[in-house]
Amino acid sequence: MTETTTTPTPVDFWFDPACPWAWMTSRWMLEVEKVRPVEVRWHVMSLAVLNENRDELPEEYREFLTTAWGPVRVCIAAEQKYGSKVLGALYTALGTRIHNQGLGHKDHDVIVAALEEAGLPAELADFARSDAYDTELRASHQEGISKVGQDVGTPVIAVPGADGEQIAFFGPVVTPAPKGEAAARLWDGTLLVASTPGFYEIKRTRDQGPVFD
Repeated sequence: MTETTTTPTPVDFWFDPACPWAWMTSRWMLEVEKVRPVEVRWHVMSLAVLNENRDELPEEYREFLTTAWGPVRVCIAAEQKYGSKVLGALYTALGTRIHNQGLGHKDHDVIVAALEEAGLPAELADFARSDAYDTELRASHQEGISKVGQDVGTPVIAVPGADGEQIAFFGPVVTPAPKGEAAARLWDGTLLVASTPGFYEIKRTRDQGPVFD
């Protein structure tokens, strides 16, 4: 008897490491990998790029965007130098420190520690203050945001559709990140609505912040 294997469905996931809601969704996506035949491919997008030239932003959010350049620049530099395969481990190392441990994304030492955990050179942290790969960052960002439009943020997820075209959507925004079969049900339901022709949005007011575990 010959065993057959199912090739995992590629799931493209665009993230900004400074965004707590993208972090929640990414942890859910890792749970989905355990219960559905999917494989996440990580990509960088940037809230700072997304919100450039937008005048009506709260001052607190403007300050956040100013400092949010650092982690995405480090991520794109790591990808350019060592390939996209390093992004998953680097994102996990960064996100755990930034969000779960509450260390934030501004501290140089936080980025250095994350790089070291991911097995990457600490010197990559210097790219947080460099625009050397901003062209590549903007291209990666545009690739993701072009699939869903300018009215959303991070994360953006894209999967192959039945007709060969990608199905792409923003979110889901969820807290805490579902696990096990609950993660699978949310995945199945998200794909169902996202693949419906003419479907655009389901939304309700958030009544709590991200719950990290």
